[in-house]
Amino acid sequence: MIEWIRIKNLALIEEAEIEFKSGFNVITGETGAGKTILIGTIGMLLGERADKSSIRTGCDSCEISMSFALPSGMKKPVLEILESAGLPPPEDGHIQVRRIITATSSRNFVNDSPATLQTLKTLGNILIDTHGPHEHQSLLKQSVQLELLDRYGDLEKLTSEAAEIHADLRKTSTEREELEKGIPSPSEAEHFRFIVSEIGKAGVNADEEEELVTRHRLASNSHDVLETAKNAVGMLKESEGALTDRISDIYRVIQGFESADPDMAGKFLKQCESLTETANELTDGIQRYTSNIELDGKEFTELEERLRIIQNLKRRYGPTLADVLNSAENARKKLDEFENFESIRTSFIEKEKSLNDKLLKKCSEISKKRREISAKFAKKVCAELRKLGFARSDFTVDFKQSEPGPSGFDVVDFIFSPNPGETAKPLREVASSGEISRVMLALKTVLSSADSIPVLVFDEIDVNIGGETAMIVGQELKALGVSHQVLCISHLPQVAACADTHYSVEKSVVKGRTFTAIAELKGSDRKSEIARMLGGGKAAEKHAEEMLA
Repeated sequence: MIEWIRIKNLALIEEAEIEFKSGFNVITGETGAGKTILIGTIGMLLGERADKSSIRTGCDSCEISMSFALPSGMKKPVLEILESAGLPPPEDGHIQVRRIITATSSRNFVNDSPATLQTLKTLGNILIDTHGPHEHQSLLKQSVQLELLDRYGDLEKLTSEAAEIHADLRKTSTEREELEKGIPSPSEAEHFRFIVSEIGKAGVNADEEEELVTRHRLASNSHDVLETAKNAVGMLKESEGALTDRISDIYRVIQGFESADPDMAGKFLKQCESLTETANELTDGIQRYTSNIELDGKEFTELEERLRIIQNLKRRYGPTLADVLNSAENARKKLDEFENFESIRTSFIEKEKSLNDKLLKKCSEISKKRREISAKFAKKVCAELRKLGFARSDFTVDFKQSEPGPSGFDVVDFIFSPNPGETAKPLREVASSGEISRVMLALKTVLSSADSIPVLVFDEIDVNIGGETAMIVGQELKALGVSHQVLCISHLPQVAACADTHYSVEKSVVKGRTFTAIAELKGSDRKSEIARMLGGGKAAEKHAEEMLA
């Protein structure tokens, strides 16, 4: 559930912190007071884009944040999302989302670690389901209706499998088309054959050039290297005044005070022996090194020829030896396509047919399950609609078949008749704004039993309804609050009276600046707010008291 939301310098709000409770939370206030700022804040924290118009006038930036307590069933999927984004795991089952928005940029954080907008969206998709007036129209789209039906039937795994098969089919078809378009001509095939032959005869490998260059550089400078090494060996051991001879002289000098201080003399003599051993090892190492340097004339000529071949190949197919080998591989592949075009094309066609058959089978399986659940789904929606004032309405799901796609081959239409005697038509053709609001609430109520999303946010779901129906809507929202945290902006006193927790948004003007404040209402303050929503006056206050009772 959402534990709290903090807002600083956003639109009309200078600074606010709202602590939400479990169950049904309602937000009320005069039109234009800034209630939708709160819903907008939640949307931005869930990854919606924000621009500089969101920043309060006179400020350089705004900051919004939210703390979310994860239900046990959400901890694993949230952890997977955070891990895939390279973010640390949530601590104590809580996550905090924060955004800092400036005129030119936006910085996003999850648990104080930088995050992308896509990560916020992905988290939002599994944690919070937001429904506002703009979503009324989305409900009229057939794709959205199909998604709702699949969510109710828990068919996401099956549709995911269909999408995977469809992606493989598209990939295979694209590869076949590219093969057909890119088949070499006979003259091109001959050129590819020459490339394969030339590079193949050279027998190059990606690692040999560095070794060859090193050997060639050493061989080219072998005279200087040998002369230098010879001088070094002479200085160490062979020439007059060599290092080993000087160490021997020092050894004998130290022996001169061995009888006077045997401990220190012994220590120094051991160090002399160590120096002699090190000098001998260095001499042997230099001599071994020089024994491998000299090349005879034939070997040096072969080394230069090998480097010449490699340089020629790099000029033609490079710039690197790895590029040369890639050129050979690509030419070999193109040559194989030319020589085995029909068999390769046939294998693609067979694979396409196999994937298409597999996709059709999966689509049929999905369609069968959809049709099985649609009757149960429609029956439950009808029951909810009757509670919401459609005493004799009718709701069904109509199926048509299209080309197989990533979500199957079904096209669905929600068919609705609000009153007896009226022809049942697709929802988009018959529903008024008030009717669509109630249909949406009925759908959300039915889906809530199958949905794992813990928080439901409604922005004016109760638009264009009133009277007894408004009271029923409030009771339905309260019932949803038993299994979900519900946040709802409402203008209806009947709905507000049903809430477990009531918040009020008020706008004020101080020294020419407009401010919006949000506060939880209790006791007499709540009664006064509901009385205001009823029109004000003593009768309204009495009615508000009765509604709350």
